[in-house]
Amino acid sequence: MSRDTRRALGLAGLLAGAGATHFAAPKFYDAMIPEVLPGAPRLWTYGSAVAEFTTAAALAVPRTRRSGGLAAALLFAAVLPGNVKMAVDARRSDSAAFRTGTILRLPMQLPLIMWALDVRRAAR
Repeated sequence: MSRDTRRALGLAGLLAGAGATHFAAPKFYDAMIPEVLPGAPRLWTYGSAVAEFTTAAALAVPRTRRSGGLAAALLFAAVLPGNVKMAVDARRSDSAAFRTGTILRLPMQLPLIMWALDVRRAAR
């Protein structure tokens, strides 16, 4: 298996795992949904899980990997406001580890976007 395939499948696994956690612990993700979005937060939580599973599937299939890489980059950019909200809300948490984790999570979006774009570039 080539390095490019391993990177694409690794990203697919990350997204599929994230999607699964949205269904396993939706309450956690509901709290991240910005209030300006219409509808119930749970709808957005489940919708983002579906988007993650769909993107993971696109990355796993060589024929759709190029569009999957772009979709993953856009998805990582789209969830950034939720991650910012989570970090802002975490200031009220009693857990220093949680507060720190939410802040450290923010700069991780850029490497994830770059990873997705690299997978897109490498796809044929």
